[in-house]
Amino acid sequence: MNPLETYFITQREPLQSVLLYLRQVVFETIPNVEEKYKYKIPMYYYKGKSICYLNILKGTNYVDFAFIFGYKLSNKQGLLKDGRNRQYTRSIAYPTLESIAVFELKEILLEAISFIDEK
Repeated sequence: MNPLETYFITQREPLQSVLLYLRQVVFETIPNVEEKYKYKIPMYYYKGKSICYLNILKGTNYVDFAFIFGYKLSNKQGLLKDGRNRQYTRSIAYPTLESIAVFELKEILLEAISFIDEK
């Protein structure tokens, strides 16, 4: 088993289900997205550029869905936070499957890749 698969299957519930569902949303939303295991977490790349990652921060009970250059995003949905005083990264905390607003998340993902497409 590769480290990426191991990461997903060794997580505790309900966070494992949240991770797997968010992963599915990423694959459904971003054409030709590439998933890599970096820094001991799943990271997602579009056209060779890192856009987001999934993580369970130590001491938390939620999945941190983080956008690398989240400060550039409009955040019109009001979901992105700069928790832990991160300079560039913005994220959304998902403790359960029910907490995922799929339509809004897909909007954010598409906005994130639009910056790469504009170049």
